[in-house]
Amino acid sequence: MEVILLERVAKLGQMGEIVKVRDGFARNFLLKRKKALRATADNKTKYEGMKAELETNNIQAKSEASKVAEKIDGRDVIIIRQASEAGHLFGSVSVRDIVAGLAADGVIVSRPQVWLDAPIKAIGLQKVTIAVHPEVEASVTVIVARSADEAERIKRGEDISTRREDRDAAAEAIAAAGEFFDPDAERDEEPAGEPAAQ
Repeated sequence: MEVILLERVAKLGQMGEIVKVRDGFARNFLLKRKKALRATADNKTKYEGMKAELETNNIQAKSEASKVAEKIDGRDVIIIRQASEAGHLFGSVSVRDIVAGLAADGVIVSRPQVWLDAPIKAIGLQKVTIAVHPEVEASVTVIVARSADEAERIKRGEDISTRREDRDAAAEAIAAAGEFFDPDAERDEEPAGEPAAQ
């Protein structure tokens, strides 16, 4: 089906373009949300009459969205979840969780505005894009942690993938192995006449 876009649609086209899309996508998304019109002769003339109004509305919405994007851009969203010692979540963090985290911080966005390729399934940092307007994007940092203290450590850049005791034990083992395998270290010589004890 061919449609006339009434606003910019990501990965599809700009306002006023006539694009060919699948029928289901056109009916269920573009036409239903008033993002496009069917590309008929009547609708083409209707679009020409609406063009100036659509462009002024788009410019006004874009300027308002830019102000909102400035408030959102660079913000941290902390989400506390249960996870294994290895850092794998018992469940996942979805778009709904990010929207709720922003709402708790006083920023209202809708679920379609949050672009998350796949649910987050591990502890750590992830950049997520928020499409405030079809032409204005902002990014937030989603910090997934087991506790608020751990979230602060992740934010500072600490490696929380292993426990502190495990890291200390590993450092001691590496130091001991370095001394054991040091080729320049002096070794006790066994007497030539006696066999080595088994």
